[in-house]
Order: sequence, then C-alpha cells, then structure tokens
Amino acid sequence: MSVRFPVWMNVLPTLGAIGGAVGLIVVIGVVTTYFTPKYWEVGYMPTQPGSGFSHQIHAGKLGLDCRYCHTNVEKSAEANIPPVSTCMGCHTDGMLSPTYDPAEKVEFIRTAWTADESIPWARIHKLPDYVRNFPHHAHINAGVSCYSCHGQIEAMPVVYQAEALSMSWCLDCHRGVGQAMHGDADPSQYLVPKDKVTELEWVETVWHGEGEGQRAAASAVLAGIRQAPPENCGACHY
Repeated sequence: MSVRFPVWMNVLPTLGAIGGAVGLIVVIGVVTTYFTPKYWEVGYMPTQPGSGFSHQIHAGKLGLDCRYCHTNVEKSAEANIPPVSTCMGCHTDGMLSPTYDPAEKVEFIRTAWTADESIPWARIHKLPDYVRNFPHHAHINAGVSCYSCHGQIEAMPVVYQAEALSMSWCLDCHRGVGQAMHGDADPSQYLVPKDKVTELEWVETVWHGEGEGQRAAASAVLAGIRQAPPENCGACHY
C-alpha cells in the first residue's frame, strides 16, 4: 500500500504553528509601536496662514506671557485663540520697529483686520470627539505648567505637538499626582507653583533641572489641591 503523503510533511503543522506565533508577535509589535498617537501625532506641524505666528519671538524673545493671548486659560476649559484685535494691539502701523514688525510678514494680520475676518489658524492640539474638552482652567489652577503638555513652546518658531496626548499619557500624570498626595511619589515632576505655570524656561531649567530641591515646594502645591485627579472613565469620556 503506497504512502498517501510523504513523511517530511509531518513537520508542516509545527512550522505553521511557529510561523503563526512569530507573525502574531510581529503584528502586536507593529501595532504597539506604530498605531499610537506617540508615533503619528507627536511632531505634527501644520502650515499656518501667512507667515504664521512665532512663539519663539513673541513668548521667547519678547517675553509675552501665554495669558496675554490665551486670556481664558485660567477660567475656561478652552485656551482661546486670540482675535485679530489682540494682534493689532501691537502690530498697528508704526508701533513696533521694522526689526520686529516687517510689513511683509504681518500683512496677513492687517488684511484680516481690514476685512473684519478671523485668521484661519490650523489647530494643532486636538483630542478625539469622544473625549471631553480638556479643562485648561482646572489644570492651570492646580499647578500644571503649559510646559507639561505643550513642551518648550517659547523656543518654537512654528508650534508642533510635543506630547502624545494619549489616554495612557494623561493617566500617567493623574496617577502620579494621586500617588504623590499619599506620599508614594515625588510630586515635583507633575506640578509647579501656580505663579510659575506660564514661565516655561523656569519650569524646564529650574524646576525639572533641580528636582531634588523642589520636593518641599511641590508638597506645598499638593496641599492646595482638594483631591487627587480622577482616574475613572466618566471623568474624561462621555
């Protein structure tokens, strides 16, 4: 009686199982690495209208406080985009020197002002629709610096997304503050004194640069928070 299948085919199930396992590991690795906001969204830098807005010049070189333009961050969930009238407060003809205010670079601002139109800035930091609006006022008033979410924006000629803004990224901070309130973690990496939240260079070089010396001050910041940040689903999701 002839053999229906050659003997060497007996190893095929084993090879198939090994190949399937390897393939599954590769798929998991690819999804974990590339199907994430950290890979696709960090570094996002859309083209802005006109010559754009240089935070490096305005917030860095000229020293404008974040709240001069984003006036509602301490009292509203939204960090409002400033109206054209705010820009024109400085860019009215003759107010600034040609070094800071070259006409060709700010003409799009004056054009929008003359036409009574808004400047269509491209939004950079955007959470999914199933997430509640990020409450800026709650975080600012708790001592979360602009630096923690937006990076060293004072050094950015063109703003880009510096952090993933993913759920795990948010929870890392919420859990860290909660642990710090119970004495299980160093709170200095999460919160700064409330009068320093918009001083990004200070936060980067002093607070994070000298973390060991900030623990007592950070503990004082924690003492002003009534409860730990929420970690339940309903806090952020509808």
